[in-house]
Amino acid sequence: MQRPNFSDKFSDNLALLPVLDTVAAIELVDHSGASVAKIENKPGQAGSLRVYCWLAETLGAVTPEAAAIGLTIYAEHTQDARANPGKHPNIDRLFNIKTPDQTLQVKGL
Repeated sequence: MQRPNFSDKFSDNLALLPVLDTVAAIELVDHSGASVAKIENKPGQAGSLRVYCWLAETLGAVTPEAAAIGLTIYAEHTQDARANPGKHPNIDRLFNIKTPDQTLQVKGL
């Protein structure tokens, strides 16, 4: 699958990803099988749900490579997250995925 050419604007990047109207939520699971987060398909989280699902579908999981692509997709929000740690937890999580053992699986709920 060829990856889209992402821009420096999140809304433009989000428009390149599939709409997920039938997914109510996803759970992010670490290598030990523990749930680390739940992202719901609701205002304020729906964009992140689409990003994480696309990353997992495209790369098999949220790996370090996928995390780097995710930070590109989030575009201007990535810069805001760097400047304001804790403001964007779904982006902050991607900053912390640096090694294969930090890979997250995405499970639909």
